[in-house]
Amino acid sequence: MKLINYIFIIIILSFTASLADNQAGFLTWKKNFKIIALQNEISEKTFDKVMANVQFLPNVIKYDRYQPEFYEDTKTYISKRTSSKKVSKGLNFYKENSNLINTIDSQYNIDKELLLALMGIETNFGTYVGKMDILSSLSTLSFDERRSEFFSNELIILLRLIENNQIDYKTLYGSWAGAFGYFQFMPSTMKNYAIDYDKNSYIDLKNNNDAYASAANYLNKMGWNDEEPCFYKINLSNDVPKKYLNVSAKKLHDKKKLKYFRKYIVNDDILDKNFDHLTTALITPDKDIIPEAENLSPAYIIFSNYEIILKWNRSLRFSLAVCTLKDKFRNEL
Repeated sequence: MKLINYIFIIIILSFTASLADNQAGFLTWKKNFKIIALQNEISEKTFDKVMANVQFLPNVIKYDRYQPEFYEDTKTYISKRTSSKKVSKGLNFYKENSNLINTIDSQYNIDKELLLALMGIETNFGTYVGKMDILSSLSTLSFDERRSEFFSNELIILLRLIENNQIDYKTLYGSWAGAFGYFQFMPSTMKNYAIDYDKNSYIDLKNNNDAYASAANYLNKMGWNDEEPCFYKINLSNDVPKKYLNVSAKKLHDKKKLKYFRKYIVNDDILDKNFDHLTTALITPDKDIIPEAENLSPAYIIFSNYEIILKWNRSLRFSLAVCTLKDKFRNEL
């Protein structure tokens, strides 16, 4: 018992020392980052005002290392996010906002079912947008070495939006990763695609009008095609060359026309021949992530629309869940 207590004390002291080192390092990072910010058209007045209360958030690092996309198997991940309860809530949200949603669908040529699915998975239809201080989250992730460059760029963009009075920094509470609003836009997405749809001289991504139009504008500009599929769940034959199997969302490789892959798909009769000319890829999302996962199951053949959702959130499972929920809404609406 004494040995256990001793080990526990050592762990606590090590954690405390590490946290203290991070806090000290973060203050140094903040001073250096100010120099970078000023070089990127951020005024000293804005930086000092906005960054005055920014803090290092240890939990953000924990969340970054332990995302559900990294440990949940595909079946569990999708089922949690496309439940009958989620569908029911989405249908109720649609009934309450059908005029806006149908108008946006028509204006931007983006399926209303897709917009419902994205909002449902990202924020449970606006009921959970996150409570983290985004400026502190982005600063913590910028200080951290794993993806420092990406989050540093996002933080600079956010500071510039604040500098230009496009966003009120006092409202910036969202996800641990720095995403904001009903559709969880990162700062770069806000800058490039957010729209003041209701023309009130302010972009409010926690308002249905601006949020829906912004999400539809993003998907439209990225090339979503509502006439094409997102994915098919397939059964692969054992002779499929391993080089065609994608297990990571970082970069899909060895793409081929659907017609080419048919010879490796046992249940290819479920695939519409009208799509044979489309470029596709094979993914086996559990392999290399889930311990003892099978090599060829589950397997999916994915299309360009899937890759557009992948740009929204670079996770094989996230894209599968969004498209699955979209199809469930289509069956109900």
